[in-house]
Amino acid sequence: MRYKLLMILHCLPLFLLAQERTDSLLEQLLTKKASPFLQRILQQPDSFRYQLIYTEINRDQWNVPHFKNYYFHVSAGKYHNPASTVKLPVAVLALEKLQSLRSKGVDRNTTMLTDSTRSGQINVHVDTTAASGLPSIGHYVKEIFLISDNDAYNRLYEFVGQQRINERLQQMGYKNTRIVRRFMPSTEEENRCSPAIRFVNKDSVLLYTQAPACSDMQFDYSKRITIGNGYFDKDDKLVPEPMDFTRHNIFALEDLQQVLQSVLFPAAVPAARRFHLDSSDYRFLYQYMSEYPSECTDPRYDTAEYYNSFTKFFFFKAGRQNIPGYIRVFNKAGWSYGFLTDAAYIVDFKNNVEFMLTGSIYVNSDGVLNDNKYEYDEVGYPFFKETGEIIYEYELGRKRAYTPDLNPYRINYSQ
Repeated sequence: MRYKLLMILHCLPLFLLAQERTDSLLEQLLTKKASPFLQRILQQPDSFRYQLIYTEINRDQWNVPHFKNYYFHVSAGKYHNPASTVKLPVAVLALEKLQSLRSKGVDRNTTMLTDSTRSGQINVHVDTTAASGLPSIGHYVKEIFLISDNDAYNRLYEFVGQQRINERLQQMGYKNTRIVRRFMPSTEEENRCSPAIRFVNKDSVLLYTQAPACSDMQFDYSKRITIGNGYFDKDDKLVPEPMDFTRHNIFALEDLQQVLQSVLFPAAVPAARRFHLDSSDYRFLYQYMSEYPSECTDPRYDTAEYYNSFTKFFFFKAGRQNIPGYIRVFNKAGWSYGFLTDAAYIVDFKNNVEFMLTGSIYVNSDGVLNDNKYEYDEVGYPFFKETGEIIYEYELGRKRAYTPDLNPYRINYSQ
């Protein structure tokens, strides 16, 4: 009997076995400092499905960072729609894959041409947002972090390929992550397949061709995931039953936090969890993870639409607040189906403060999905603002044995 039970447990997906984690320090800090607004949310964890990870960073005498995570209602078994946060690992994996093409003269600025080879794919030979008018890996990565562009993600998802994305993340230990969808109307089979891709130099000479390919990777969909009590389908008709997310992307909050940490602090994570990037790739990522749309010249953005806190949920997005010049946020956020998620590394250069915050909340009081009636502005962004401010105030008063040297994260954004 014991053997049979062990076999059953072994066969279950890890997220089915996950237990919810809450640490007293974070719980007490939030509940003690919370306004009546935040108290109302914290008292309804099932309704708001919130999760929060606070990562304390302490440097030693050699400026080596050491991390301590504190959890509040965090569980891989508590589904949240990851939305655009999946763009973080896909963008990094695209840069990683480029490493293997360096010998062919291909880099992140090389023109990338996408050629449709089957249904559900499109030809992409121009990029009107780029100063050059031509698409490239580098430009797509910029747009992913500056404004969370969906088309940029779709092209990088196709370049890396569904199978490589998931095999690599599994290899790195991210067992509660599954990235199987682009952000465009596609069938499950169409999401498995990537188009032909060509890289050409400035003289239109072909440098490398990537043949079309389809993933044969099998995914575990045995755990049914449903949310809400109704949804609007693709024909804009109300279906009076929960929406099925079983075959959607999954990116557990703790996996998201770990991916961000591995990108920002590669030397501080086990070798198996490091992406294969060079120093130039890391600097490129750091710049566009923290740059504001108003600072970017290629592409140029309408800052009335893409204001500086457009993708900065913690502290700043609520009320479109101005971000002080001495603070930088290196992050990736996502929003969809009433779920808001953000993973951020916050640096205060004036007060020599650094910490990470990763959080998610569900704000959909009517329980209907796909109706574009979510309480992002009324509840979601204020939740991120207040929780961020509570942790920041705690960090300002926290004693450190050694003052961190944060100069590696100072970037000249005028370059």
